[in-house]
Amino acid sequence: MSSIVGLQGNFKGNDIIKMLNASKNRGSDSSGVFLGEISLDIDLDTFKDDNEYEIGFGYNLLDIYDSYDRISPCQPVSKNNLVMAFDGVLYNFNTIRNFLKKVGCEDEIVSDGQALVNLIDFYNKGDLLSAIQSALHLVDGDFAFAVWDGENLAIARDSLGVRPLFYAVSDELCAFASSRDSLYELGFEEIQTLKPENILFNWDDVAPAQNIYEKIMEVDASKLDKLLKLSVSKRVEGLDKLGVIFSGGVDSSILALLLEEISCNKKLDITLYAVGSEGSKDLEAAKYASEYLGLPLKTQTVTPELIKKHLGDVVHAIGDDNLMKIGVGLTTYFATRMIHEDGLKVAISGQGADELFGGYNRYLKSYENGDLEWEIREDISNMYHVNLERDDACSMLNSVEIRLPFLDNNLVEYAINLPVKNKISGSEDVLRKNVLRKFAFNEGLDKEIAYRPKKAAQYGTGIDKILRKKIIKEIDLSELV
Repeated sequence: MSSIVGLQGNFKGNDIIKMLNASKNRGSDSSGVFLGEISLDIDLDTFKDDNEYEIGFGYNLLDIYDSYDRISPCQPVSKNNLVMAFDGVLYNFNTIRNFLKKVGCEDEIVSDGQALVNLIDFYNKGDLLSAIQSALHLVDGDFAFAVWDGENLAIARDSLGVRPLFYAVSDELCAFASSRDSLYELGFEEIQTLKPENILFNWDDVAPAQNIYEKIMEVDASKLDKLLKLSVSKRVEGLDKLGVIFSGGVDSSILALLLEEISCNKKLDITLYAVGSEGSKDLEAAKYASEYLGLPLKTQTVTPELIKKHLGDVVHAIGDDNLMKIGVGLTTYFATRMIHEDGLKVAISGQGADELFGGYNRYLKSYENGDLEWEIREDISNMYHVNLERDDACSMLNSVEIRLPFLDNNLVEYAINLPVKNKISGSEDVLRKNVLRKFAFNEGLDKEIAYRPKKAAQYGTGIDKILRKKIIKEIDLSELV
């Protein structure tokens, strides 16, 4: 995960630097700009540019990869007349690189950004929009990027909105950024979110022919095993250590179990991280599950004093005073803070499993009304601004990238088309997520873990109780936004 920013209109080079400084937490390893030409590894504290420009990009790097054939270099990157700023990861990076070699690309491609800009260049026959659409048909990943061909500007986002992308449009100046704060820094107030799978082409919104949550197909329930294992495997390729945001529930325990299986065949150091108040259900469940799995667990015991200390940063990052969002956001924040303190930059999270497999209690009413499939598709369509932006904002306060195996494109298409009976067996099914729990048990988790009742993070950690009893009586949360 990194930070990208950009301006088009009439501005000074220093404006790009202001935007990068406002999102430095998203990538503090290196910075680069495109202002007439590309400048890499610049020092944001000393770099000055009072010249006026009509187009510019900026980039803050969070360095994830460092191997002989895949690295995370500073950006922007270029190819022929294309300049790109790319935030994200291509899970089929090797496939894209091999394809480019077969079609005659002679460049040495060692990064995800290089792979994508070369792929777009391959398809570019003078129509940038069509080239991007063709390239994205081949891409499997989480990303947000902007590309300029000398005349046209295109900004795009992945199909579920795992990577954030905000923009603002005025008569004199248009801007985009990974963080709202970068846009606030230049005085923009009316900020919009680019919808997942959409392309902003010369500031006009171009929707896909069909969104991922609209796809209808027949699926084989037995394919869950293959799809989930492949998704987890793709998200750890090129990594040798990571953290798992862990509650001891079925979702995070499945991921920890599959990661442990992967570690038997490659070097992969796994540490679990759990958050909760003293004696909270999540802490106790996490301790039990970690012992069962034989994986190391680190915990953060939350107290009213600890929450007060960090509440302002979290509420501001979320941009909302909703107690539910704050409770979940604090959980993500404290877990990724531990992960950052351990020198890790990537965390695995079970986000998305409840939406896909009918985990929320409110889905029982939808089941009774015959609306469950529709509501799940609706929830998936809204995840980007309900859950994903919140989790991204809180994890990036600690410069930690979250990867979400349950939100793999193929797995999402499978799950939303899975018959309702595989998710909820009846109106009295208080556990829900049947196919996922069955998979967990068959894969080796015991009944205590596989069939642990769903407990929302803000409640399982005890954070919601602390907020309501100890915090909101003393602090006006709206003033922190």
